[in-house]
Amino acid sequence: MSLYLPSDSLARAVGADDVALALAGQDLQRTSSRGLYWLEPLLEVGTAQGRIGFGPLTAADVPSVLDALQGDPSAHPLALGLVEELPYLKTQQRLLFARAGITQPLSLDDYRTHGGFEGLTRAVSIGGEQAATEVFDSGLRGRGGAAFPAGIKWRTVRGTQAAQKYIVCNADEGDSGTFADRMLMEGDPFLLIEGMAIAGITVGATYGYIYVRSEYPQAVSTLREALDIARANGYLGANVGGSGQAFDMEVRVGAGAYICGEETALLDSLEGKRGIVRAKPPIPALQGLFGLPTLVHNVLTLASVPLILAKGAQFYRDYGMGRSLGTMPFQLAGNILHGGLVERAFGLTLRELVEGYGGGTATGRPLKAAQVGGPLGTWVPPSQFDTPLDYEAFAGIGAMLGHGGVVAADDTLDMAQMARFAMQFCAEESCGKCTPCRIGSTRGVEVIDRLLAAPDQSGRDEQAIVLKDLCDTMQYGSLCALGGMAPFPVVSALKYFPADFGLQPSEADQ
Repeated sequence: MSLYLPSDSLARAVGADDVALALAGQDLQRTSSRGLYWLEPLLEVGTAQGRIGFGPLTAADVPSVLDALQGDPSAHPLALGLVEELPYLKTQQRLLFARAGITQPLSLDDYRTHGGFEGLTRAVSIGGEQAATEVFDSGLRGRGGAAFPAGIKWRTVRGTQAAQKYIVCNADEGDSGTFADRMLMEGDPFLLIEGMAIAGITVGATYGYIYVRSEYPQAVSTLREALDIARANGYLGANVGGSGQAFDMEVRVGAGAYICGEETALLDSLEGKRGIVRAKPPIPALQGLFGLPTLVHNVLTLASVPLILAKGAQFYRDYGMGRSLGTMPFQLAGNILHGGLVERAFGLTLRELVEGYGGGTATGRPLKAAQVGGPLGTWVPPSQFDTPLDYEAFAGIGAMLGHGGVVAADDTLDMAQMARFAMQFCAEESCGKCTPCRIGSTRGVEVIDRLLAAPDQSGRDEQAIVLKDLCDTMQYGSLCALGGMAPFPVVSALKYFPADFGLQPSEADQ
C-alpha cells in the first residue's frame, strides 16, 4: 500500500516531517502539495478506487490511521474520502497545477509520465517562429501583475538582433498572501525549467536566471537540484532537447528587497547593483540585463508555456473570458476558513472564491473586505464580491488582480490602520529614486496620523482632502507600481470604510 505525504514547506511547517518519521517503515513517497492547506499535513493512501485522504494529521494520529487502513478507513475521524472528489479540488480547472500533490518534485520519470517535456519537444519540431506565434495566439498575459501580452514580448526579443540574449524569471514572490510561485518551484520545478528552455530556444537566448527571494530556501535547493538533473538528461546545455541550440540557466537569490519584484530593479540586482527602478524606455526586451535583449516573466507565466506548446494555442484560449484567457492560480489567505490554492479559468466571481472555496472567515465573523493583488491591492467590500475575476472587470472597479493573492478580513479589522500600513510599507520598501514615492509615502503616514488624531470633524475632513490629493500625486507621478499602487488600499479604505477614519460617507468621496 503506497502512502503519499507532501514535502511542501508549508506542510513541513505544520508537522509533515514528524508524520513522515511516524510512518517509518511504510511505503511512503514525499510529493508536492495539492494546495489544500487547511488540511495539511494531508496523508494520501493509494487504493483501487483512487487516493483516499486523512488530514490534518499529526504524528500521534498515525497509529490509528494505520489501524483504520486494515479495516474500514472511512470510519476514522480524519478520513476525507477520495481526495480528488473533495468539492474544493474537484471543481477546479488545474492546468498549471495538474501535477500538484501527485508527483515527486525531483522525479524526472514522474514529470515525463504526466506530460512533461511534451511542450519542449513540439517547440523544437515546429521551430522558433511558430512557437512564438503559438504563445501570441494563446492570449497568455503576464501573471506577475501587469498582465502585458506575453506573445508581444516574445516577438520583440526574438526580432531584436544581438550577440547575446537572456531569459529572466522573476521569482521574487513578495506579495502578502501569495504562494503559488513557491508551490510550483518546490513541487514541480521541471515545469518552470521546461518553460524557460522553450523561451530560450524560441527567442534565441542562450542563458537564463531564476531570481528567487531569499525567504524561499527550499525552492532554491529544489530548483538547483532539478537543474542538475535536467542538464544531465539533455534538457539544458549545448543541445537542448535535440534542438541544436544551446540554453542553460542558474538560480540567483535575492536579498529581501520588495522593490526587486519590479523587473528593472530586479535586473539591476542581477547585475550586482542595488535594486533601483530604471526609467523606461528602453524596455528590457530591447535593453535589459547588461544592456542586452531580455525576456522577463514571472514563474506562472513561464510555467504556462509548456502546456500551450503541447496542447496548442486554441486549447488554452478555450479557458477564460474576454481578453483574460487561460487559468489563474488564486491564493486564499488571511482570515479564511479554507486557505489554499484555487486554479480556475478567469471569470468566476470573488464571492465564489472567498465564500465558496474559502468558506468565509476562520473566525466565523462577517467578511468585511478582501484585499486582492498584494499589500498594495485594493480593499474590495462584499458589495463588489460579484465582480468577475478578470483583468478588465477588476480595472473597472479601480482594482487589479495582480499575482492572484486574496487576503480576507472580518469585521474587526481597522481599515484606517491598514491604510497607514500601506503607506508605511511603501516608505520602507521604496528604492528612493522618484520623489512621489520616496517623499509621498512618508508624508502619507504623517497625514493619516493627523487625520486620526484630529479633535473634530472639520480637522478630519481637512486631512482627508490632503490625503486624497497626496494619493493622486503618488498614483500618477511615481516611476513604478510601488508608489503608483500604494494609494490603492488607502483610497479604497477611505471610500468604503470611512467610519474607520472617523469620517462621514459623503466626505470620503470628496
